[in-house]
Amino acid sequence: MAVVATAMAMALAACGGGGATSGSGAQGATGNPVEGGNATVLMLSEPRTLDPAFGSNNGPGGAVVGNALFGTLLRTDPATGAITPSLAASFKTADGGKTFELALRPGLRFSDGSPFEASAVKAHWDRLKDPATGSLYQGDAAQVASTEATSATTLRVTMTAAVPNFGYSVVTSSLNWVPKPEAIAAGGASFDAKPIGAGPYVLQEWRRQDALVLKRNPSYWDAPRPHLDQLTLRPAIDGNQRLNTMVSGGADVAVESSWSNLQKAGQSNLVTAVQPLSGGNYIALNTRRAPFNDLRARQALAAAIDPQALNVSVFGGAGQLVDTLFDASSPFHTGTPVGAPDKATAQRLFNELAAEGKTVSFTFTATSSSENRALAEAIQAQLNAFQNVKMQVKVVEYAELAKLQTTHDFDATVSSAAFLDPEPRLWTAFAADSRSNMSGINDPELNAALVKGRTSTSADERKAAYDQVQKRLVEDHPNLWLTRNVSAAISSKQIGGVEQYGFGSLLPDALWKQH
Repeated sequence: MAVVATAMAMALAACGGGGATSGSGAQGATGNPVEGGNATVLMLSEPRTLDPAFGSNNGPGGAVVGNALFGTLLRTDPATGAITPSLAASFKTADGGKTFELALRPGLRFSDGSPFEASAVKAHWDRLKDPATGSLYQGDAAQVASTEATSATTLRVTMTAAVPNFGYSVVTSSLNWVPKPEAIAAGGASFDAKPIGAGPYVLQEWRRQDALVLKRNPSYWDAPRPHLDQLTLRPAIDGNQRLNTMVSGGADVAVESSWSNLQKAGQSNLVTAVQPLSGGNYIALNTRRAPFNDLRARQALAAAIDPQALNVSVFGGAGQLVDTLFDASSPFHTGTPVGAPDKATAQRLFNELAAEGKTVSFTFTATSSSENRALAEAIQAQLNAFQNVKMQVKVVEYAELAKLQTTHDFDATVSSAAFLDPEPRLWTAFAADSRSNMSGINDPELNAALVKGRTSTSADERKAAYDQVQKRLVEDHPNLWLTRNVSAAISSKQIGGVEQYGFGSLLPDALWKQH
């Protein structure tokens, strides 16, 4: 069996879904890549550490940093969504996902010249699995019961339960980024000063709150990549500033999460690349505590909030709403609606709860990004039209928001479950056993359907399981779906090689620039 390919990937290929698409009439640099030169990439946030255990493998979380310093074990094909090799030559299962064999390419080396071997992958995966590490992806890593480096280039992986599509857990998490174990053992400050991985770039300088300056790794395995001599990564949290910087030529590429910015970029004749995904952004309602441990409070909020009005006020109407859990291009699409606003029902439920001494009063935790703040304020404005409900807004930095996955100290906040294949994101987002289950929902029927969807190798069985998942999410209301995720990049016409994998993880080794 070759690198793991799922029924989802094959179905995507058949229907033409999953690829990156241009969002404007402008076209970037074409032809053979030009070697050399420098480029500046704008990120949506700045990492608090370069330790990949704490990195987020998505666009908003600064995945470009992890891809640059550590490379990738696996990737996804931009046209089909299938798992493809990178540092790993193959990732195979011969028993339906009970065990896997990860084979590394021979001769790989870390950026300091030392051998990159299977023992390093084992050390990294074992560390991520340890709850004491505190990784965002502990739940993904905990699916692995044990690992054994059977040779310098081979890792045997035994799962806690059969997960045929475990490759998607690797490719969408920091399991994909392997640091040198000895460098990690030296401590956080030492690693941030000199991170050692097997990626296309090495750190030259990190000016916090300003820029990470990276230089080409001459020993990178996939020559002639990387094409650029130097890459500068700058945080640009404010959406307007990010777009203005691109329009003025102050940067070459911007990771983008705003539908309105994509629309404006197209109007400014910039190049946009968007990767279609199912799922999307949502408001996670913490069912572990009041007020949202009461189903009626969740139902009331779902009936009160009008996603289309939010789209207009926050994204200028440019966003794509999550009307169904699965995108129309997905083979799991059934047309089951995620819900619709009903003001009369909302007010009735708010009144009913207040009469019982359970007035719906909660805090919405938002990040400091302009889009997130605007979303929180728009939700607050909508709720002001109702009686017996009160919402406060708390603004935190992105890194603080990420910590909520482990502390669960929130009432409501923005989260995301975007995916090509529903494994692993739907399980990690909504399964009772997942540490990344932000809402804390624990529904036996939902849990069973999620397990069936992730463990079955039959396309028909998986579709039936995820149909049940859709229905239970609508009935439980652990979240309120908003817009599809923007897994996108904006670039100038001089830039070529804008490629993404997973759900919006920009690949810096592919970038090149016309001189």
